[in-house]
Formats: sequence, C-alpha cells, structure tokens
Amino acid sequence: MTVLRIVADFPADNPQEQAKFYRNLFGLDVVMDQGFIVTLASNASMRPQISLMTEGGSGAPVPALSIEVTDVDMVYRRATEAGLPVIYDLTDEPWGVRRFFTRDPEGRVINILQHIG
Repeated sequence: MTVLRIVADFPADNPQEQAKFYRNLFGLDVVMDQGFIVTLASNASMRPQISLMTEGGSGAPVPALSIEVTDVDMVYRRATEAGLPVIYDLTDEPWGVRRFFTRDPEGRVINILQHIG
C-alpha cells in the first residue's frame, strides 16, 4: 500500500473567498469548485508528509499548515504588501530553512518556508 496524497481540509464559511488568499499569495490553481468545497493545487509534485509537533520551533506557535516555496522572500513581500499579519518574522533557522508565519483569513497559522544551504 502506498499513500498517494495527503490533503489539508479546512472549514470555511465561504470557500471561494478563502481560496482567494491561497491563490493570491501562492499562485495556486482552482482544480475543483463544487460550491461547498474549493480545491487548490500546484503542478509541482511532493512526497506526502505529516508533522507532529509540541511547538513550532524557535518558540513559534504550532502552525496549522506548512507550505514550502521556491522563493520565500517573494511570498513574504506579497504578504506584507497585502497587509497580512506576520506573527513570526522572516528568519533563517539553524535547521536549514528560511521561514515566516502568517494567518489565513480564518485565523489559521501558516508556516511559509524555503530550504536553504
């Protein structure tokens, strides 16, 4: 048996409005919209992962979702230009990631990261 995909399912009062946050910040595409559910995706492939955490590292809160990108500085600029809250500032961590945390419109903590060095 092989796990093919792991999907984050978030409650949203208005899935179409919530989708705008992820489309605008990360450039994700809407691949399904059934009204009650909007699914966004990227063409990139990844390995399914689940992280189990007591804290977010470096004293940060545990995020609801971690999104790895190829240019975290660009996403950080998009987030700050859009006036999104930065609850953990852009930081190079000792374990080899550059990251920051923001909140999505429903208040979930989102860890946005890029592997470095």
